[in-house]
Amino acid sequence: MAKFDYRIELYQHLSDSREALLAEARKIPGRIGMPEEIRGKVGLTGWVSECHGLLRREIEAAVEDGNRKVINSGSLDYEIRKLVKSYYGDNYDAVATSTCEATLLVGFETLMAPPIAGRGDNYRGRYIAPYERHAHHQAGYGRPFPPKYKDLYADRGVTAGEYGMMGKRLANLETVLVPMEGAHYDSHGLRYHPATLLYDVDAKATAKKIAAAAKRHQSQLVGFSSSGYANPSYGYKDTDAKGVPVLQKEIAKLAHEYDVPYLMDAAGAVPFLCTDIRDVGADLMVFSMDKGAGAPTSGLAIGTEQAISPLARALGTAGPRAGGVISHGKAMFVQMDPGKESLLGLVATLKVLLKHRDQFKRNLDILYDITVDEFSRIDQGLMDGVRIDKVYSTNSVDVNYQDTWKNGRMGWPIFTIEDMYAGTAMTQTGMKEMGLWPTIAYDASIFLTPGLGTTDENGDIVEDNTRWVVRALANLCELICRHSGVMDQKGMPEAAE
Repeated sequence: MAKFDYRIELYQHLSDSREALLAEARKIPGRIGMPEEIRGKVGLTGWVSECHGLLRREIEAAVEDGNRKVINSGSLDYEIRKLVKSYYGDNYDAVATSTCEATLLVGFETLMAPPIAGRGDNYRGRYIAPYERHAHHQAGYGRPFPPKYKDLYADRGVTAGEYGMMGKRLANLETVLVPMEGAHYDSHGLRYHPATLLYDVDAKATAKKIAAAAKRHQSQLVGFSSSGYANPSYGYKDTDAKGVPVLQKEIAKLAHEYDVPYLMDAAGAVPFLCTDIRDVGADLMVFSMDKGAGAPTSGLAIGTEQAISPLARALGTAGPRAGGVISHGKAMFVQMDPGKESLLGLVATLKVLLKHRDQFKRNLDILYDITVDEFSRIDQGLMDGVRIDKVYSTNSVDVNYQDTWKNGRMGWPIFTIEDMYAGTAMTQTGMKEMGLWPTIAYDASIFLTPGLGTTDENGDIVEDNTRWVVRALANLCELICRHSGVMDQKGMPEAAE
């Protein structure tokens, strides 16, 4: 095959090879001997909104049992708050919503958006966020500043414009985006957009850039936001002795200095396993409880009492100890009420997390060992520059291949989040063709978590199912590299003997 001089040639070649690649992908399960009965029933993460993780039996039973009883939602709110306080202490509190994105909206509306009520023209506010992965969530509720980022989220999601990501921006609120020091924002993918490649982020240097931005915008500064993960691929490899990301701690210090809130989007993280909000010093962490935690579809905010109180009031769940009566469905954000089934499931899930933290860690240890083993079986000429990380806070194994592009080499094809939504991310599209539920796979990272047909009803990992689906993924990665022409490029290391 011809050697490529430019990235655009590699991605054009991959686009031209798409049909042949997918035809071969469909043969992978048969070629590796995957049992027919598990196809269509397993996947590598329940993080995707399209296909949630499966409930363990004790959570399912708690929901079913509660559905046959007369239970008011306020009593379930109270149970959730007590469970959170049992771990984080009495100065912390919690409130539930229908989804994590709903929790983000309520958080930004109550803590950072300028007030609506009152005479005269409204003032404008600006919150600061690093330019990072998933930034269209935690950095997507204000109009981007500087203007060069104004179209950054146009193609993210299934709809653009007013009905898409850009339509959720709040009135008179702006987001100051700060590029992370050491990050690479090169354009990749079949949908040609910048990819956020963050493995080499320097936390201290990035914190200085964010501090400088805060000083420039202090007259309008209303808060800070960031991801709440501890994954190196998200730019958080620099940690303290307790494993707390240094950058998050530095942002919290700035928030305290300017007396504004710091909101962390920890959608895929797991409460009680993830980075501790007390160690960071943040005001609010929000979770998508149906992802790594394994709850029914729901969102959860955990934060200081001062941060949680306005959220609870806006949701109609404040209660007599937080400034008002409990009245589900009778407040500003009536549309974000979680409902009885979700509340029942949240109570049960929090109890599971408090009781079975060791089980979650044990499952991830096994998934990590299987992943390392299966990726050791493909062409080892491809593995130079590939890192496989295990991160307990997100209950995930992360296969990161950013460094396959180092030293002038053409590395593994990098797909953008726009590719994911457009169906042009070959990693995910190929998994669908194999009859497997696709995982989160863009910006040079592939996320694997237990729970989507790879754990049993008691939450224990099913090693055979897990190995089959990881083996299929590893073979697909090798196939994508072959069809993209990566294996023919100058500088590609020879396969190990």
